[in-house]
Amino acid sequence: KGLVHYWLTFNEINMIFHLPWMGAGIVFEEGEDKEAVEWKAVHHELVASAWATKIAHEIYPRNKVGCMLAAGAYYPYSCRPEDVRAAQLDTQHELSLIDVQARGAYPAWVKLMLERKGIDLGMTPEDKKILAENTVDFVSFSYYSTRCSAAPTTDAPRTQGNAFAGAMNPYLEKSQWGWAIDPLGFRITMNELYDRYQKPLFVVENGLGAKDTLVPDGKGSYTVEDDYRIDYLRKHIAALRDTITEDGVEVWGYTTWGPIDLVSAGTGQMSKRYGFIYVDRDDEGNGTLKRYRKKSFYWYKHVIATNGADLD
Repeated sequence: KGLVHYWLTFNEINMIFHLPWMGAGIVFEEGEDKEAVEWKAVHHELVASAWATKIAHEIYPRNKVGCMLAAGAYYPYSCRPEDVRAAQLDTQHELSLIDVQARGAYPAWVKLMLERKGIDLGMTPEDKKILAENTVDFVSFSYYSTRCSAAPTTDAPRTQGNAFAGAMNPYLEKSQWGWAIDPLGFRITMNELYDRYQKPLFVVENGLGAKDTLVPDGKGSYTVEDDYRIDYLRKHIAALRDTITEDGVEVWGYTTWGPIDLVSAGTGQMSKRYGFIYVDRDDEGNGTLKRYRKKSFYWYKHVIATNGADLD
């Protein structure tokens, strides 16, 4: 009590629609209506989140409770109305759970969709009350890339293995795993979220997954010359600064993913590295587990020391 002031209820709550096991521990039984199972499960999460928000405020009124979204703006693949509509629908679906956590009720389209499909959430009057009266204090999110939406009739190349795989954006550089690198999209995403919810934002994940190579550091140890990671983070932090100073978006904080190399949750690979610290371990579990500071470690240490004022 009183020691931790910022709390999140469910991490990347929208992942239930992309990776149900990872997002909510769901194992479908044969013959089940998967969509119905997902919506019923996430309703329990939303109610639990509202209860947690209520209790956190009762325990310590200065506690701030947020939701957490795997975010990234959806661009239409083209200006064809069908592609624009596809992007609109993808955005609505992706933000539907945050709508409940930040606004206190399901969007009209969700209610209509559930009714048409005969999906009964088992919502009680108490559920409605707890959701309406206990919205989050801020919206937190992870951001790695934007996404591109195309209508089924659009012949568009697809992105590589990603939970949010969609049409490939031809205007953006790609990471080694096919993720679009889009600092301006980071700014666009933050503006969309702030305009929609009018609540402070908190960036809790942002980083680049890449293959790193150890090289001698000239001091009897090893390092990684990861200028590509520094470039990614520099451009994204600059976009964050512009979002705050030029667009007036209220952002409470920024944390990267992540400080140290670990197994990538999305691919199960150690070789997809995000950290400022290299860990000697390969995809087969072999290695000494020794740790080495990368070039980005020293760069980000300086960024922190200057509170983002100096990104060079």
